[in-house]
Amino acid sequence: MQKVFDGIQGSALWNGIDCSEFEAIFSCLGAKSQFYDKGDIVLLTGSRVEYVGMVLSGTVMIVKEDTNGNTAILTELGAAELFGEVFACARIDKSPVTVEAAESCEILFLDFKKVISSCSSACPFHMRLIENMLQIVAQKNLQLNQKIEILSKRTIRERLIALFDAKRGQEKSFTLPYNREEMARYLCVDRSAMSNELSKMRKEGLIHFYKNNFELPG
Repeated sequence: MQKVFDGIQGSALWNGIDCSEFEAIFSCLGAKSQFYDKGDIVLLTGSRVEYVGMVLSGTVMIVKEDTNGNTAILTELGAAELFGEVFACARIDKSPVTVEAAESCEILFLDFKKVISSCSSACPFHMRLIENMLQIVAQKNLQLNQKIEILSKRTIRERLIALFDAKRGQEKSFTLPYNREEMARYLCVDRSAMSNELSKMRKEGLIHFYKNNFELPG
């Protein structure tokens, strides 16, 4: 159990909650953890949403599939990050996305109905938990708006530049959590066309990169 406690303390969900209360919280929320190998499906599109998931270790990808079977990566989540919380707050019963293990990972599951509703025991930490959840949902909404802004760009180059600006902040050097295939899926573009555009941008001196490490000159 201590390993689980250590894995969740970086999450905004627990802001203002003392770690000494974690055991009582987990009991109240029906918490359970599970391991997944790379490529395993954690949550499948259309399946019933009964839990909020928190990544304890490793990473997962949130993937959206269209009617033609094409997939787009919406985001990638690492340790202490949540998925399913938006569905919980919106009371959506079936998942509109698939959650896939990007590498070996451990996931903590919390009963979402218990997360967003005050319990009969009137646990002192529960209202704080609900406030934290609302803040997380608001932050996720901002990230979604950022993704929409990136995909609103017409050309591959414009989408790449928008992605780099969003991910690097004020830094010239930055690392993206995607390989080329995943980056293309995130940007909803053809991988070969995207790779060609990256090569052109490098020749023009607009960017330097090695694998998923990038640097903007100037």
